[in-house]
Amino acid sequence: MAFCKSITILLALISTCSSFSVNNSNKPAKVESNRRQLLKIAPAAALSILLPGVASAGIDPSALKTLKVEGDDSGAVQRLRQLQAETGPKVEDLVDIPFNKLPSGVSYREYREGKGEAAVKEGSKVAVEMTIRCKSFATATETGGLKYYTTKGDTDFNELAWTVGDGELSPEFEEGMMGMKKGGIRRIELPSTLVFAARNAQQLPLPKETNKDGKRRFDNLFKTDATLLFEVFVTRIK
Repeated sequence: MAFCKSITILLALISTCSSFSVNNSNKPAKVESNRRQLLKIAPAAALSILLPGVASAGIDPSALKTLKVEGDDSGAVQRLRQLQAETGPKVEDLVDIPFNKLPSGVSYREYREGKGEAAVKEGSKVAVEMTIRCKSFATATETGGLKYYTTKGDTDFNELAWTVGDGELSPEFEEGMMGMKKGGIRRIELPSTLVFAARNAQQLPLPKETNKDGKRRFDNLFKTDATLLFEVFVTRIK
């Protein structure tokens, strides 16, 4: 019954829109009234059939990804869909952005400051999207170095989460993140000597077993200059 009613209104709307385009004496209020009824009763049909400029006005299809998934009590599927919908950071090696060098020898470039009151500090629970590049393996297409690790390919939800200062990651890398806010983007350079120390302390993110290229690059890294570039996009801070 509801389907038949929606088809009836749809046909009425098409008829009204057609006559309105030919005869300007028809009242646009009738078109708007039918359009609203159609959206209430058959929203999927309305979005797929209404003309461009009418259907898409004010509608963000990506917003549908935030709807709860039936049966997903933990929220894991919904979170995955949200992460897949995000474009993530695109960090380019812009020569006009200076590096800030810290006493430890770590340097970083600020590409986007981020927003909010919470900032990364000792004890912060943070989550990031991250790419790690081997600076000595630079190519014409990847001037910052080939990637050995990405949260997109080496984690389940394109996200690495930890507590700053708990020893899971290099303290010098964490020093380069201090002061970052949600949505902030930095490229952090960890010099070779600190990378060797982080490897020995098991404080470097490792690629998945299935990431053969990443594992090979990581192993070969320690046969040459081991400087790493961490491209970090902060997604959560607590």
